[in-house]
Amino acid sequence: MGQHNISSVAHLIAEPVRSVILITLVDGSAMSAGALARAAGVTAQTASSHLAKLLDGGLLSVESKGRHRYYRLAGAHVSHVLESLATIGPVTPAWRHTPNRPAQALRFARCCYDHLAGQISIAVTQSMLTRGFIVEAGERQYAVTAPGCEWLQQLGIDMNDPAFGQASEHARQCLDWTERQYHVAGPLGARLMDAFLAWGWISRSSAARSVSVTALGWEGLKQHFGISRDACGPG
Repeated sequence: MGQHNISSVAHLIAEPVRSVILITLVDGSAMSAGALARAAGVTAQTASSHLAKLLDGGLLSVESKGRHRYYRLAGAHVSHVLESLATIGPVTPAWRHTPNRPAQALRFARCCYDHLAGQISIAVTQSMLTRGFIVEAGERQYAVTAPGCEWLQQLGIDMNDPAFGQASEHARQCLDWTERQYHVAGPLGARLMDAFLAWGWISRSSAARSVSVTALGWEGLKQHFGISRDACGPG
């Protein structure tokens, strides 16, 4: 990887308006230029200029639907870079204990591209580790154990699905930028979030990356993961 490529990508991410645009899309959503302009607090013309640079730099992709164009991150690798950058440097105590409700909600549970992040995701990961359903396996990887495969099968998640790929690729460790602990990512993390959404355990926010746990979700998390609402805090 050449120095020029690193510096070019770093320059694209470092610009404040572009960084806001990228972070806004970290949940894997696709948004119009107008919506991204409002999120970044700039004019449509300014946003259009920045979006063009992000497209040229390979950080975004665009899809046309009729007269509208929708932008999204170019892939999970871009989200992973952004989340990794966010873990550099300390999370200040002031941020951790902020009374700001949106910030609290983001720390509790949010989308990290195609999987869950935040306190609830850490709790899910720790439950699976404690119960022996996953184990640490090499650098930044988890392996799903035989009991884990059986347990996931009972939940309706088939680890033999070809979409999971090779066993060594089933579950990746993603460093949570607010909690400074690893949560489950990769195909398993994506399937868990899809399942939680399908079962009505969690719901997405229409205005932010945060997600909320429903009453049905708390029942399911307690039954299948041993996670109680009181132990996790507000959600």
